[in-house]
Amino acid sequence: MFSNKSEFKEAFLKRLEMTYGKTFPESTLNDQYSTLGHMVREYISTNWIQTNETYRLNNEKQVYYLSIEFLIGRLLRQNLINLGLDEIVQEGLEDLGINLEELEEIEADAGLGNGGLGRLAACFLDSLASMDLPGHGCGIRYKHGLFEQKIVKGFQMELPEQWLRHGHVWEVRKPDLAVDVSFWGKVESYEEEGRLKYRHMGGETVIAVPYDLPVVGFETSTVNTLRLWSAEPSSYKAGQDTMRHKRDTEAITEFLYPDDTHDEGKTLRLKQQYFLVSASIRSILRSYLARHGDIHRFHEHIAIHINDTHPVLAIPEFMRILIDELHLNWEDAWDITTNTFAYTNHTTLSEALERWPVRIFQPLLPRIFMIVEEINERFCKSLWEKYTGDWQRIEQMAIVSHGEVKMAHLAIAGSYSVNGVARIHTDILKTREMNLFYQFYPEKFNSKTNGITHRRWLLKANQPLANLITATIGDRWIKEPHILSSLQSYKNDSGLLTQLDLIKKQNKERLAEIIFQQNGIKVDPDSLFDVHVKRLHAYKRQLLNILHILSLYNRIKQDDHFDMHPRTFIFGAKASPGYFYAKKIIKLIHSVGELVNQDPVVSQKMKVVFLENYRVSLAEDIIPAADLSEQISTASKEASGTGNMKFMMNGAITLGTLDGANIEILDQVGKDNIFIFGLSADEVMKYYREGGYYSMEYYHHDQRIKEVVDQLINGTLPDSGDHFEPIYDSLLAENDQYFVLRDFSSYVSVQKQAGDTFSDRSIWLQMCLHNIAQSGYFSSDRTIREYSDEIWKIGQSILQR
Repeated sequence: MFSNKSEFKEAFLKRLEMTYGKTFPESTLNDQYSTLGHMVREYISTNWIQTNETYRLNNEKQVYYLSIEFLIGRLLRQNLINLGLDEIVQEGLEDLGINLEELEEIEADAGLGNGGLGRLAACFLDSLASMDLPGHGCGIRYKHGLFEQKIVKGFQMELPEQWLRHGHVWEVRKPDLAVDVSFWGKVESYEEEGRLKYRHMGGETVIAVPYDLPVVGFETSTVNTLRLWSAEPSSYKAGQDTMRHKRDTEAITEFLYPDDTHDEGKTLRLKQQYFLVSASIRSILRSYLARHGDIHRFHEHIAIHINDTHPVLAIPEFMRILIDELHLNWEDAWDITTNTFAYTNHTTLSEALERWPVRIFQPLLPRIFMIVEEINERFCKSLWEKYTGDWQRIEQMAIVSHGEVKMAHLAIAGSYSVNGVARIHTDILKTREMNLFYQFYPEKFNSKTNGITHRRWLLKANQPLANLITATIGDRWIKEPHILSSLQSYKNDSGLLTQLDLIKKQNKERLAEIIFQQNGIKVDPDSLFDVHVKRLHAYKRQLLNILHILSLYNRIKQDDHFDMHPRTFIFGAKASPGYFYAKKIIKLIHSVGELVNQDPVVSQKMKVVFLENYRVSLAEDIIPAADLSEQISTASKEASGTGNMKFMMNGAITLGTLDGANIEILDQVGKDNIFIFGLSADEVMKYYREGGYYSMEYYHHDQRIKEVVDQLINGTLPDSGDHFEPIYDSLLAENDQYFVLRDFSSYVSVQKQAGDTFSDRSIWLQMCLHNIAQSGYFSSDRTIREYSDEIWKIGQSILQR
């Protein structure tokens, strides 16, 4: 069907007409996209079936990656590239007068995630398939995702994401594999054959229906599976409020991250997490038992990975099934469990480590709570045996204490591996956030620096650059990204640097057109594109960036002799619906942008742009066009970051703190090819530990700081009202928790250095090429190889394991 252009065109036209009952000239772009998508998925199916059969026949150990998010983006072009069909399809469609890029725009970004956590999961699946490793994803099929962001008069508004409005051509619904998931009710104990047993009575049951998506490897026949679960009502009971039951059931998989500022939202979010893990564990066990039978060898054939704390309930759910349904004793069940599960921590923020009130947890999941209590009792007993009499230590490490269930503690106790996602992150976990657990389980802790799939973020997102690289060093880098380092030998090749400059200019012109279409703002492609796109959170310090822009505005207005290279500041970010402080910062960015963009003098030197509804497809337009990559989180707060890697791979220069993977980027590129500023992680932690930081001192002793902070409340900013008083108070009255004012002067200095360097095009282009050349280390292929060899033990023979 796809062996050549002529066959493709014939098959495409025949399929379109048969499916829609209309001639090709009468068809719409939606018809054409859907036809092509279904053809590609069917083309994939043979390898998909064969992959699963190969895993079965070869008795290979498999990994299941449980994640509340999978930010997969659009799949049409990526699948065509991975299958080697991109050129045939593009040329065939051109002959028919169809632009493949226009068809790509029809596909909605899958509403399955929000930020780096979900995008990392998607990159991992790509690498697993492309490296022919047996690894699958388990997630939730959210009907409306997080939300679609709209900006109205500078304020964020949230609308439901309608990504499933026209269906999803890549998914296959499998109702025959549906499983039941139960909530509420009560647990009865009874004795049978001399053993105490338990049964769950009177609960509410919902049906988890799987939708499978193929995960296509690059230039390989391997096709793994992403299984997404959708909640559907079970059979109705007499006297039941059927409409309420339907609404309550469908709410479980309606939105990503329900607002948990109230008990109803907390209950829904906990329901969501248990729904994911219960359905996934039952499915994994069913498949394993049908294939192998011996549950005692489960961990030899299966590894289950928990991506952050959201899926941690998989541990007690697995125990429940082993004990209640497969009738194992506790010791055997716990031994299998603790040799099956591995856990990745994604945060150093103690407030981000999930804790569930017992008053919500126990009634919703009565049997699971009993198991968690038993895990806690046995865990605390083992602590007592080692730290006899140290009640404070045991209290701090307990899984259940002070009326809360601590999910990270449960994850560590029930896993054989605990990893951070960057070198500094793991060090902080071991020395600070999880130090007591590290002392008790030193053998469990390890570090795995995050990575990104270069096939999505370079080969697909920046095809002109990818083609230039291939023309220069060959195409082995696509399969072996470390080969990008051979670009180093071309750092003085003026012809190559000129081509690199031209590609960047073309990418910037494309983004400038998008900005004009969406925002009505004309930006100069020759200006420095300074880009800050990521989830909106106080520790990521979009506030520091916008205060610097306001300071530049003041400088331009006050000093006729001040000069700077023209700059376009580009923001993109979503704030969680209940995170009102973050929403204030979005409004501040827009107010400063209005002030800057409408000033006839200042707007000649800089522009401020906020691109709404930041998502994967928009990132694919922004990142290849970026000159400067803003990675300015408060040191010690960002676990790793992956945006920093995507920008680096596309030739943007990192401007950042010594935080997360920025440190390892510095190691790779050297201090002359990155812009570093601000407090170190040790300095930040010393302030937290010993005090000594007084933001008011910086306010009073630096006129630039005083001026911009005062402008938050003195009427300088358009449509400001009292909107920015919470920001003003956070900086002064609340002593600036994330050290924005402390790092302000250093940030201003390094920004000037970046602007001055950008003006020297030969130096800047050499820095760009150097960053691209060193980016191969940050491929998710390297990360997955480390996970598979050191944690999961997949892709190895039984003897190697």
